[in-house]
Amino acid sequence: MEKIYSENLERGAAIQATKETINFLLSFSKQFHVVEYKSFQFENSLN
Repeated sequence: MEKIYSENLERGAAIQATKETINFLLSFSKQFHVVEYKSFQFENSLN
């Protein structure tokens, strides 16, 4: 597993995210909520 992970890191390029992108993702993760009930999964966007 470690070998596969390190090989993928060598092939990939570093991604530079802007401050706006980070803020957007953080805000989205705060408002997104998943509720599981028995075999069902409900995704809610609380905005």
